[in-house]
Amino acid sequence: MYQVYWRSFYDTNGDGYGDLEGVIEKLDYIKELGVDVIWLNPCYESPDFDNGYDISNYTSIMEKAGNMETWERLLQAVHERGMKLIMDLVVNHTSNQHPWFIESSSSKNNPKRDWYIWKDSVDGKEPNNWRSYFTPSVWEYDEKTEQYYMHSFAVEQPDLNWENEEVRHEIYKMMRFWLNKGIDGFRLDVINLLAKLKGFPNVENPTNINYLGNNPGIHEYLQEMNREVLQHYDIMTVGEIPFVTPEDGLLYVGEDRNELHTLFHFEVADDMPTWDMVRYKEIQTRWYEGLKGRGTNSQFMNNHDHTRQVTRYGNDQEYRVESAKLLGAMLHTLPGIPYVFQGEEIGMTGVRFASIDDYNDIAMKNKYKEEIEKGRDPQEVFESLLLLSRDNSRTPIQWDDSEQAGFTAGTPWIKVNPNYKKINVKETLADPNSVFYFYQKLIALRKTNPVMIYGDYNDLSPDDESLYVYTRSFEGTRWLIMLNHSDSKSEFVLPEGFNEEKKQLILANYKDVTSEKSIQKTILLPHEARIYQI
Repeated sequence: MYQVYWRSFYDTNGDGYGDLEGVIEKLDYIKELGVDVIWLNPCYESPDFDNGYDISNYTSIMEKAGNMETWERLLQAVHERGMKLIMDLVVNHTSNQHPWFIESSSSKNNPKRDWYIWKDSVDGKEPNNWRSYFTPSVWEYDEKTEQYYMHSFAVEQPDLNWENEEVRHEIYKMMRFWLNKGIDGFRLDVINLLAKLKGFPNVENPTNINYLGNNPGIHEYLQEMNREVLQHYDIMTVGEIPFVTPEDGLLYVGEDRNELHTLFHFEVADDMPTWDMVRYKEIQTRWYEGLKGRGTNSQFMNNHDHTRQVTRYGNDQEYRVESAKLLGAMLHTLPGIPYVFQGEEIGMTGVRFASIDDYNDIAMKNKYKEEIEKGRDPQEVFESLLLLSRDNSRTPIQWDDSEQAGFTAGTPWIKVNPNYKKINVKETLADPNSVFYFYQKLIALRKTNPVMIYGDYNDLSPDDESLYVYTRSFEGTRWLIMLNHSDSKSEFVLPEGFNEEKKQLILANYKDVTSEKSIQKTILLPHEARIYQI
């Protein structure tokens, strides 16, 4: 899977925003990597308060992205290259400029009033103490109708009322619209937030917002969605599902559940702010055991909402290339479907701008404002928000070393990472030892070695804080993956039960590694990755 965040991908008309025409123009680049499926971030009509996740018309295309004719050419071009396209489905909320909400908010007795979640004030205040992702409260007061509406994200993103059958069937109709155009599936945005806690009670700890998701009724909604829409098409679905354990996850993707095919969980990307090797391995083992033989996981460490992996979890300085390759090797050899976020394949790094004014991320800006209003030091607040700013990963793709990294002839919607002179696609494609070609090899290996997909997983180094050594075994084939995720050398001694006489080196991220050398006792260099068949 390759995620295309189109507004930062490639701009063909000089307005500073990437566009669908730009995606078409660069499809051969994506194809060369070996990608099977492209996940396209929302390109529907939108006022663009939250980069397209605030939709005002589900069946038309945002002007910045192009138009329906361009989108149709994109789908055709993807299919002509033997790839598939999945669309981002955002149905927990709409834009406050969607005609449905305009009607709903026009009066208390409008037929669409109940399409959103409206509540009276309690003791002259908000209906409860719930916090939203982006603001201190999920409630926004509407002067005109003297009630509050609920928004799990920005004020401009009111939540739909999924208890209303008309809403659900209007959504299903929209899904069929896209599926009938020939798309290959959906990535379902925060899909476990659709069902709200019955009675909307106050919660003990409002800052831990897991009460927004996985509530009673969610599985009935998804099973109905499957029954009404999904099961009638040859497609794949992946749910974005925060706040879940493997036990919860299985309820969404269990093959006997008739809901979704696979999921993103966030025990790493949301809950592990910095690298913690022992914790990461524990998460991997738990999810592997929880879903084994019953459901499919996803592997990712960065996307449009999370800092680039080589910066957040690796070493983006002296070991940037080695570290980027190691993280790629890990994600492609662990159980689950690997997702590559655009630019990851060339080792792009997170950005650090000088001022809050350089950032566009609505979540970061709202949090900054909220903390400043509490009287905190602005610089201290700014520093505390940098690590998890969503803009870290949203800077434009660095195509070459020309002005604006070859992304646009205009002024980009967000600044280009200053390191584009050194890190760019042109330079990467000219270097046979680059991160790109390493990823290309990993993807090619996945297509010819079922062990990478179906192999049993066994961690040989659960308590080691630097080394991650594990096996994948399938139908008589056993692979040994050795990763030294640290800035210093580490030694690994092969446990009993391994005969290395006929071992074969499959892939390594350092030169001069051969199959001949014994691995009974191996010194691994900083951020070294090796894959053996043994």
